[in-house]
Amino acid sequence: MRTRVQLQRVLLLGLIALLAAPGPGAALRGSGTRVGKGRGMRHQYKSRLPVLLHNKDPATSQYYEHRDGARIIKSSHFELDYMLGRKITFFCMARGFPRPEITWFKDGIELYYHKFFQVHEWPIGNDTIKSKMEIDPTTQKDSGFYECQANNQYAVDSRGFRTDYDTPL
Repeated sequence: MRTRVQLQRVLLLGLIALLAAPGPGAALRGSGTRVGKGRGMRHQYKSRLPVLLHNKDPATSQYYEHRDGARIIKSSHFELDYMLGRKITFFCMARGFPRPEITWFKDGIELYYHKFFQVHEWPIGNDTIKSKMEIDPTTQKDSGFYECQANNQYAVDSRGFRTDYDTPL
């Protein structure tokens, strides 16, 4: 039987593989690459629709589909263009019992305290937590893929957000 850490690693590696590999029909929906180059051009991402995976192993299904498991119930939009020097904010709300913990990642690496990075959390009742992540002021290095991950002893759930800076015309 797999441990919780092994299951989290499998989930994270699966998400990375899904985001990196173009699926069937990628030419119709976009390949996840930036459009527009050169000075004064707006940076945009064409993104693919999320892929839903079905668990084939009953033990995996029992873990990820537990009724008290962590579930993200509200979150920010998937894509965000920001102006350099301004604030970017992402939001996640998760429910589960016991109340889930929310961890923030950038490009697959956990974010830790920094003077330009802040996380605010608000517990709501016994089973819900609200988390807001802010970066202020932003730089070019802040573009990338951010993720909030909610987990408790029964399940792990995550949402991803893509950012890129916008150059004024």
